[in-house]
Amino acid sequence: MSDMVKISELLHDNPTLTVKQGEDYLEHRVVSVSDISRPGLELTGYFDFYPKERIQLLGKTEISYSTHLDHDLRTNVFRRMATDITPCFVISRGLPIPSELLEAAEQAKVPVLTSNMPTTQLTSVLMQYLDEHLAPRKSIHGVLVEIYGMGVLIMGNSGVGKSETALDLIKRGHRLIADDRVDVYQKDDKTVVGEAPAILKHLMEIRGIGIIDIMSLFGAGAVKEKSEIQLVINLQNWDPKENYDRLGIAEKYINIFDVAVPQLTVPVKVGRNLAIIIEVAAMNFRAKKMGYDASEKFERNLSALIADNSHK
Repeated sequence: MSDMVKISELLHDNPTLTVKQGEDYLEHRVVSVSDISRPGLELTGYFDFYPKERIQLLGKTEISYSTHLDHDLRTNVFRRMATDITPCFVISRGLPIPSELLEAAEQAKVPVLTSNMPTTQLTSVLMQYLDEHLAPRKSIHGVLVEIYGMGVLIMGNSGVGKSETALDLIKRGHRLIADDRVDVYQKDDKTVVGEAPAILKHLMEIRGIGIIDIMSLFGAGAVKEKSEIQLVINLQNWDPKENYDRLGIAEKYINIFDVAVPQLTVPVKVGRNLAIIIEVAAMNFRAKKMGYDASEKFERNLSALIADNSHK
């Protein structure tokens, strides 16, 4: 989990933002909450609940209102808004910035950024970025691959063949997101996203070979930065006493944060091509989401057969 985001990182990752003033302060100012403040009441002098720890976004309404204030009142308001923990000021639509705001920001060493985007759209972009980067994170032992556009997390005990199976999938044209350690975070109430830690990005460990660079060996099309986790495949050594699912009727889930992700258990045995099995499992899962369920078709066929036999 990242507790804060530097304003320099925010600026680097969002090309729509440019620095108007305070470039020397970008490294020292951080934001730790994803909410954005639109300082409307503050312009009237009401600061009882001023969220000074948030990014202060001023749009057409705020800038227009501030022009109706006299010089002394504008100076006083903007000085109170520019605190020692205010991350930055952002002005949307490329609007002209009041000189009193620039002076107050410079005194408090608060960066001033601008953007040509509409205020509502800019708010959405900033909140989405901060939600993603400030979300709680945890690491999962497994391999995350993208199969036919679906993020599939392959899990299982060490040595069961997760990396080797993923390598076979990559050879078949699918893409690697993360090997061995997958950093996951909850994007919203229905979505979890996985990515590789920086030190392991595009790399894979194969026992007997060592570390290989997937991007160098297979090209840029064989890797991806991040992916939503839509299906979990749990590889398990074959146990003759275990009762494995043979019909696909019972659905199982695994909770990652607060999101229930569908899970399948695939037994590992000599002679079973795991890459093809996982590939077909992903295709079958997608078909179910589209309304084509083979297990339901089997049940209908079985019911029809029983009904026919009962009339004979």
